Amino acid sequence: MSDAPFPHPAPNADVAPFWDWCRRGELRIQRCRDCGAYRHHPRPRCPDCTSASYEWAPVSGRGVVYSYTICHPPVLPAFADRVPYNAVVVQLDEGPFMVSNLVDCENDDVTVGMPVEVRLVAVDDDLTLPLFAPIR
Repeated sequence: MSDAPFPHPAPNADVAPFWDWCRRGELRIQRCRDCGAYRHHPRPRCPDCTSASYEWAPVSGRGVVYSYTICHPPVLPAFADRVPYNAVVVQLDEGPFMVSNLVDCENDDVTVGMPVEVRLVAVDDDLTLPLFAPIR
């Protein structure tokens, strides 16, 4: 097992609520109050209509694997004992994309189009990650 600490995000004011909701056990992303568009990564203005009015809306946590790669060395020291591991781009049912990892699935079994659902996994008291698992 690696002695390197697991990297934690250093969220700014736009991103901090996303991590707070994950820690509370809910996947929420920004939704524009004017045009209704969902967006991720969090940012101060809607990319569709440029409105600065938004809310943190709960989402289903379901989606499909849009793309993926299998990571091999060299990697950051904190991930050295995990290789090879997958990195997936999930398109949520609500539209936005999230980059994450797929759990409960062998790397050889990851496929584009695979239906997945979120698993909020606590790394420690300060960080909960939105990982995804296949819907069986």
